[in-house]
Amino acid sequence: MNTPEGFDDFVATRSSRLLRTAFLLTRDWTLAEDLLQTALARAWEAWRRIDGDPEPYVRRIIVNTYASWWRRRWRGELPTAELPEVSVAADPQTGFDDRDQLWRALGRLPRRQRAVLVLRYFEELSEHEVAETLGCSVGTVKSQASRALAKLRLDETLAPEGMPR
Repeated sequence: MNTPEGFDDFVATRSSRLLRTAFLLTRDWTLAEDLLQTALARAWEAWRRIDGDPEPYVRRIIVNTYASWWRRRWRGELPTAELPEVSVAADPQTGFDDRDQLWRALGRLPRRQRAVLVLRYFEELSEHEVAETLGCSVGTVKSQASRALAKLRLDETLAPEGMPR
């Protein structure tokens, strides 16, 4: 089967940005690569039907596929004999640096709130673009972002030491 016209150029020019989105959702490079590959395979099948810029369409496939994977996979911890190395900038008491704490806090958010924050603040999409990607209203994007940011503000692991909540 022939590759649809423009698909190869799209993959070459936009894959790195889409991979970043997938990584921010999964927090795992291997899963992010699998997620992007799945999304691109689905986009390839529908390529001739896509009108206009295909990036929002592919980004929506990524978010929807991530959501379906999230529901199916067990996300528990796996025991290990050895602890991973701690970064140099890590807090000696907790063993985590600020980025680890932020990633963990984002991971505790509901999937929709996390997707809104990733698309809005990490990918720098407008509220309208996020709403189109997630298939919801701009008001929903605003409320989900507000709730997510409120939860992050209340997260004890993100509080500077000695600061009251």
